[in-house]
Amino acid sequence: MNLTVTVLEIVSPVFFLATIGFIWVKAGFEYRIEFVTRLAMTLAVPCLIFTALMQTEVDLAALGTLTFAAVTAYAAVGAVGAILLSAFKMDHRTYLAPFIFGNTGNLGLPLALFAFGQAGLERGVVLLAISAILSFTIGIWLVAGRGSFWKILKEPMIGATLLGALFLWRGWTTPPFLTNTLELIGQMAIPIMLITLGVAVARLTPSRVGIAIVLSVLKLVICAAIAWGIGRAFGLDDVSLAVLVLQISTPVAVTAYLLAEKYNADSNAVAGFVVVSTLISVAGLPLLLALLL
Repeated sequence: MNLTVTVLEIVSPVFFLATIGFIWVKAGFEYRIEFVTRLAMTLAVPCLIFTALMQTEVDLAALGTLTFAAVTAYAAVGAVGAILLSAFKMDHRTYLAPFIFGNTGNLGLPLALFAFGQAGLERGVVLLAISAILSFTIGIWLVAGRGSFWKILKEPMIGATLLGALFLWRGWTTPPFLTNTLELIGQMAIPIMLITLGVAVARLTPSRVGIAIVLSVLKLVICAAIAWGIGRAFGLDDVSLAVLVLQISTPVAVTAYLLAEKYNADSNAVAGFVVVSTLISVAGLPLLLALLL
């Protein structure tokens, strides 16, 4: 009973905030998703990442191990996903990138924070940065046949990660007034991302729901199993292992739909994958979290 209450206390704020965004749009109110997303990804999230890394008590060696574990997990998920899609004779350009990369920002980061506090947030931002780098390179290549390595260097989120790692390595800290300012800006990130997730899901028009249900269930199970196995193989501590499993197992991100739309993949099918996997995560992620606590 206590475990159930704990899980509900962790996941309820996440899904309530997303529901607010969903209802807001359905009620006909304006929500400029492009502006809000830009505000979050160029200002709030970079501040959150930088301050979390600068103040972390986890040593660089442990974060390095977590990084290698995450890259290995993504590679393994990609290999299994490619085999699975080939067996089902499904289009790799449409489904493989969404199968590999989850919603580590809008959903994974809040869950890591609410479940494991500051320690979870610190590890979560590292995995968010890794996911972003892989998405901008390998993810785009899978959909469009070409990557964009130089584009990631222009992303404030990546710059904040590198700068935060530098401050952590050197033991530097910003002056208190600046730290407080950056932390205050960073505190916007999680509620903004969750509300925006609800808005984005409300605006998508899903199709091929039957296929999306099967793939969503397989994605959740396969990603969780692979992340847990690789985390154990790398000897991660309990919090790092749990955050790795949560982040790798998150549902398909809305950015997968935007990439499919931009590069002429089957965007309607990806929209169905986004919506269905997000809805399945409402039940799947709390169950997974209960196993990890």
